Amino acid sequence: MSVSPSASVSPGAPAQAPTQADLLDFVRRTAADAELVASLPLDPEGRTWVRLEGPGGSEAWLIGWPPGSGTGWHDHAESVGAFLTAAGELKENSLAARLPSDGWKTLELEEGVDRERRLPTGKGRAFGRHHVHEVLNESSEEHAISVHAYYPPLPQIRRYSRTGPVLRLEQVERPEDWQ
Repeated sequence: MSVSPSASVSPGAPAQAPTQADLLDFVRRTAADAELVASLPLDPEGRTWVRLEGPGGSEAWLIGWPPGSGTGWHDHAESVGAFLTAAGELKENSLAARLPSDGWKTLELEEGVDRERRLPTGKGRAFGRHHVHEVLNESSEEHAISVHAYYPPLPQIRRYSRTGPVLRLEQVERPEDWQ
Protein backbone atom coordinates (compact mmCIF):
# COMPACT_ATOMS: atom_id res chain seq x y z
CA MET A 1 0.00 0.00 0.00
CA SER A 2 1.40 3.42 -0.84
CA VAL A 3 0.34 7.02 -0.90
CA SER A 4 1.65 9.23 -3.69
CA PRO A 5 2.84 12.72 -2.86
CA SER A 6 0.87 15.49 -4.52
CA ALA A 7 3.90 17.66 -5.22
CA SER A 8 4.96 17.56 -8.82
CA VAL A 9 8.39 18.13 -10.28
CA SER A 10 8.96 19.47 -13.78
CA PRO A 11 10.62 16.97 -16.12
CA GLY A 12 14.37 17.42 -15.98
CA ALA A 13 14.24 19.50 -12.79
CA PRO A 14 16.30 18.13 -9.89
CA ALA A 15 14.18 16.92 -6.99
CA GLN A 16 14.42 19.08 -3.88
CA ALA A 17 14.88 17.42 -0.52
CA PRO A 18 11.66 17.75 1.48
CA THR A 19 11.79 20.20 4.38
CA GLN A 20 10.27 19.68 7.82
CA ALA A 21 7.31 21.79 6.61
CA ASP A 22 6.90 19.54 3.53
CA LEU A 23 6.91 16.44 5.74
CA LEU A 24 4.38 17.98 8.13
CA ASP A 25 2.14 18.89 5.19
CA PHE A 26 2.42 15.31 3.88
CA VAL A 27 1.52 13.69 7.23
CA ARG A 28 -1.40 16.13 7.61
CA ARG A 29 -2.80 15.28 4.15
CA THR A 30 -2.22 11.56 4.63
CA ALA A 31 -3.89 11.48 8.05
CA ALA A 32 -6.94 13.14 6.50
CA ASP A 33 -7.39 10.12 4.17
CA ALA A 34 -10.04 8.31 6.22
CA GLU A 35 -10.05 5.28 3.92
CA LEU A 36 -6.28 4.79 4.27
CA VAL A 37 -6.36 5.26 8.05
CA ALA A 38 -9.25 2.77 8.39
CA SER A 39 -7.37 0.20 6.25
CA LEU A 40 -4.56 -0.23 8.80
CA PRO A 41 -4.84 -3.62 10.51
CA LEU A 42 -4.79 -3.13 14.29
CA ASP A 43 -3.35 -5.65 16.73
CA PRO A 44 -4.44 -5.58 20.40
CA GLU A 45 -0.97 -6.71 21.51
CA GLY A 46 1.56 -4.73 19.48
CA ARG A 47 2.09 -1.82 17.16
CA THR A 48 1.30 -2.35 13.47
CA TRP A 49 2.61 -0.37 10.52
CA VAL A 50 2.46 0.01 6.78
CA ARG A 51 5.17 1.75 4.78
CA LEU A 52 3.96 4.65 2.63
CA GLU A 53 5.51 6.54 -0.27
CA GLY A 54 6.61 9.86 1.17
CA PRO A 55 7.43 13.06 -0.69
CA GLY A 56 10.80 13.57 -2.38
CA GLY A 57 12.22 10.17 -1.47
CA SER A 58 11.30 10.40 2.21
CA GLU A 59 10.41 7.39 4.32
CA ALA A 60 6.84 7.37 5.63
CA TRP A 61 4.78 5.09 7.85
CA LEU A 62 1.18 4.64 8.99
CA ILE A 63 1.40 3.24 12.54
CA GLY A 64 -1.24 1.69 14.82
CA TRP A 65 -0.73 1.98 18.57
CA PRO A 66 -2.63 -0.39 20.87
CA PRO A 67 -3.65 0.92 24.30
CA GLY A 68 -0.68 1.36 26.60
CA SER A 69 2.00 1.07 23.90
CA GLY A 70 4.99 3.29 23.23
CA THR A 71 8.32 3.58 21.50
CA GLY A 72 10.72 4.08 24.38
CA TRP A 73 13.31 6.87 24.17
CA HIS A 74 14.97 7.11 20.75
CA ASP A 75 16.17 9.46 18.02
CA HIS A 76 16.25 9.37 14.22
CA ALA A 77 19.94 10.27 13.80
CA GLU A 78 20.52 12.62 10.86
CA SER A 79 16.92 12.60 9.62
CA VAL A 80 14.39 15.39 10.05
CA GLY A 81 10.80 14.31 10.44
CA ALA A 82 7.17 14.95 11.21
CA PHE A 83 4.31 12.98 12.66
CA LEU A 84 0.62 13.56 13.23
CA THR A 85 -2.10 11.68 15.10
CA ALA A 86 -4.75 10.45 12.65
CA ALA A 87 -6.98 8.80 15.30
CA GLY A 88 -6.96 8.71 19.09
CA GLU A 89 -4.37 10.62 21.10
CA LEU A 90 -0.63 10.28 21.50
CA LYS A 91 1.72 11.84 24.01
CA GLU A 92 5.26 12.86 23.14
CA ASN A 93 7.95 13.30 25.77
CA SER A 94 11.04 14.97 24.32
CA LEU A 95 14.29 16.60 25.34
CA ALA A 96 14.95 20.27 24.62
CA ALA A 97 18.68 19.59 24.44
CA ARG A 98 21.12 18.87 21.63
CA LEU A 99 22.94 15.63 22.40
CA PRO A 100 26.32 14.69 20.99
CA SER A 101 25.78 12.49 17.94
CA ASP A 102 28.47 9.92 18.74
CA GLY A 103 31.11 8.92 21.27
CA TRP A 104 29.04 8.64 24.44
CA LYS A 105 27.19 5.94 26.34
CA THR A 106 25.75 7.83 29.33
CA LEU A 107 24.73 11.46 29.82
CA GLU A 108 23.36 13.29 32.82
CA LEU A 109 20.65 15.64 31.59
CA GLU A 110 20.33 19.15 32.94
CA GLU A 111 17.22 20.21 34.80
CA GLY A 112 14.47 21.74 32.66
CA VAL A 113 15.12 19.86 29.39
CA ASP A 114 11.95 17.77 29.52
CA ARG A 115 9.04 18.66 27.23
CA GLU A 116 5.61 17.03 27.03
CA ARG A 117 3.06 17.38 24.23
CA ARG A 118 -0.41 15.91 23.93
CA LEU A 119 -1.29 15.20 20.31
CA PRO A 120 -5.01 14.45 19.86
CA THR A 121 -6.46 13.59 16.45
CA GLY A 122 -5.33 16.12 13.85
CA LYS A 123 -2.36 17.44 15.85
CA GLY A 124 1.26 16.78 15.01
CA ARG A 125 4.70 18.30 14.81
CA ALA A 126 7.89 18.46 12.82
CA PHE A 127 11.34 17.97 14.33
CA GLY A 128 15.00 18.35 13.40
CA ARG A 129 18.01 16.08 13.39
CA HIS A 130 18.97 14.27 16.60
CA HIS A 131 15.52 14.88 18.16
CA VAL A 132 15.29 12.57 21.19
CA HIS A 133 11.78 11.56 22.22
CA GLU A 134 9.36 8.83 23.15
CA VAL A 135 5.82 8.51 21.82
CA LEU A 136 3.06 6.89 23.89
CA ASN A 137 -0.56 5.87 23.61
CA GLU A 138 -1.61 6.27 27.24
CA SER A 139 -5.22 5.24 26.63
CA SER A 140 -6.24 2.08 28.44
CA GLU A 141 -9.02 1.36 25.93
CA GLU A 142 -8.48 2.95 22.49
CA HIS A 143 -6.02 2.44 19.68
CA ALA A 144 -4.29 5.47 18.23
CA ILE A 145 -3.11 5.79 14.62
CA SER A 146 -0.43 8.15 13.36
CA VAL A 147 1.45 9.07 10.18
CA HIS A 148 5.24 9.62 10.25
CA ALA A 149 7.69 10.84 7.60
CA TYR A 150 11.50 11.14 7.69
CA TYR A 151 14.12 12.56 5.35
CA PRO A 152 16.58 11.28 4.51
CA PRO A 153 15.19 7.78 4.99
CA LEU A 154 16.23 6.58 8.43
CA PRO A 155 19.93 5.64 8.43
CA GLN A 156 19.62 4.40 12.01
CA ILE A 157 17.63 4.73 15.20
CA ARG A 158 19.42 5.06 18.50
CA ARG A 159 17.50 3.65 21.47
CA TYR A 160 18.00 4.93 25.00
CA SER A 161 17.02 4.02 28.54
CA ARG A 162 16.30 6.73 31.05
CA THR A 163 16.47 6.72 34.83
CA GLY A 164 15.79 10.16 36.29
CA PRO A 165 18.27 12.56 34.70
CA VAL A 166 20.50 9.77 33.30
CA LEU A 167 20.10 8.91 29.61
CA ARG A 168 21.97 5.79 28.49
CA LEU A 169 22.53 4.68 24.88
CA GLU A 170 21.37 1.06 24.75
CA GLN A 171 21.23 0.07 21.09
CA VAL A 172 21.76 1.35 17.56
CA GLU A 173 19.37 -0.11 14.98
CA ARG A 174 19.86 0.03 11.24
CA PRO A 175 17.18 -0.33 8.53
CA GLU A 176 17.89 -4.04 8.07
CA ASP A 177 16.91 -4.52 11.74
CA TRP A 178 13.30 -3.38 11.20
CA GLN A 179 12.56 -3.97 7.49
